[in-house]
Amino acid sequence: MDFQQIRIYLLSKPGCAETYPFGPDPMVAKVGGKMFALVPRDSDPCKITLKCDPADAQIQRSLYDAIQPGYHMNKEHWNTITLDKTLPDELFYQLVDDSYHLVFSKLPKKSRDSLLI
Repeated sequence: MDFQQIRIYLLSKPGCAETYPFGPDPMVAKVGGKMFALVPRDSDPCKITLKCDPADAQIQRSLYDAIQPGYHMNKEHWNTITLDKTLPDELFYQLVDDSYHLVFSKLPKKSRDSLLI
């Protein structure tokens, strides 16, 4: 999986905005103005940092070496995933979906409703 494949999947989420608040790198995916993913453009292998439930984060880290505490993020609420082919693609997509839904669910109802129209 490469940066463009990750970017396309992130942007398929309703209301997802591609932003670059830290300069030209990394890409930050937001929903309702809140970050749910951070993707460096030139990492090899590709990496992505995702918001996560703290309890789930611990379990994921214990099961997969490719999942580590979020790089330069709150280690309790963020995981960095290295896409080194040791993680099943289905799990990657589920982790992205979980991150998106975690952030989306915390948005005010009015914001959530406007993003789904």
